[in-house]
Formats: sequence, C-alpha cells, structure tokens
Amino acid sequence: MERSPQHAPLGLVGRARRVAVEAAVVTAVGLVLALLANIISPRGLSLGRNYFPRNEHPAPAFGVTGAPQTAEVSDVPSASDVTNALAVRLEAEGLKLLGMPEVTALYRDPRREQELVVFIDARNDREYEAGHVPGAYLFDRYYPEQHLPVVLPVCQQAEAIAVYCAGGDCEDSEFAALALRDAGIPVERLGICAGGLEAWVTHGLPVEVGMRGSGVLKEEGATR
Repeated sequence: MERSPQHAPLGLVGRARRVAVEAAVVTAVGLVLALLANIISPRGLSLGRNYFPRNEHPAPAFGVTGAPQTAEVSDVPSASDVTNALAVRLEAEGLKLLGMPEVTALYRDPRREQELVVFIDARNDREYEAGHVPGAYLFDRYYPEQHLPVVLPVCQQAEAIAVYCAGGDCEDSEFAALALRDAGIPVERLGICAGGLEAWVTHGLPVEVGMRGSGVLKEEGATR
C-alpha cells in the first residue's frame, strides 16, 4: 500500500521534538553535574562573589610620553643639586668650587692690589670688554696661546687664582683652570667661581668695561 504524502511532515516534526527533548535533558544533566563538581572542588567558583567589580580607581592620566602625570615630582634638578654635582666634578680634577662669600672675600683681599690674588676671565674678548671683574685678566680658553704669555707669569706669582666665566652651565672656567694647571700652575691655587659673572652682577659687585684697568664701571655694578 502506498504511503500518503501527508504523513511525512508529521514524522519529521516528531523526530525534531524528540531531538529537542533529548538535548534539553542532556543540557540539564550537564548543568547539574557541573554545579556538583564546582561545589565539591576546592578551586570552585563562589556563586555569590562578584568577579567583575567596577573599577573604583581609574587609571592615571598619561601624557605624550605615556608616563603618569604627577605634579609633586619634578625631573628638573635644583640649583643646589647642580652646584653639588659641579663641586664633585671639579674635585675629581683637583679643583675647588668657590662660593660667592669666598669670591667676594678674595676680591676685597688686600693681596689683590699686589696681584697675589688674581681673577681670570675665561670668556672671549667681546664678552670681556662688555663687562668683567675689575682688574681681571682675559684668558679665552679657546685661544690659550694668545694669552699665556701675559697670564702665566701673573698666575705663577699669585697665591690664589679665581677663574670665572659667564655662569649657568658655562664650563669655560673649568677648562681654563685645567689649561693653567697643565701649564704648571699648582692646582691648589686654582678655584672656580660658582655662578660666574652672572652671580657676580646679581650680588651687586662692580663690573669694569673696556680694557683691563680702564676704571670705567657699569652703573648697575658701581657699588663696592
């Protein structure tokens, strides 16, 4: 007897329902077993715990470089840090750093009139003529051969020699002092003026313009 075409869809529906029921039963059984295993296992998850808490501490703001921005910390060294670092570097060369009290005392020392205390300007001639410590000798450290014939005999008889440059990060005074040391001047006589001419002017000390011994002082530095 030939099968009616209407029976085929009914058979398919029945099989689909049976598969769905079996899948639901398997899922339910798997879920129960998983729960039991989680409860039994010492490493099981706590069902009452929130494993995804809200972040109460937001990430810090980052700048262009990707580093956290902090207002309290600064990478810029202080003036005292720079001075201490310079003193250490000079000490390694056998040189000493002279603070403004020492520099002022040397300038006012009566021995300066006898050239037993000498000031050496390590800048160039243009800067020197624009303003220098009164009576200081020019010693452009880039052209030592031009100045050694005059400066060397003076330094050989001096008991204390104060070398200065512009100030700030200027290293000309250090190199000039080393050149004098290499020319035979005892290193214990040499000192580097901390802050250079900039510190000199800031402290209101006199500034001579033009050639050495001109006697012409800048008005802002004319007080002794």
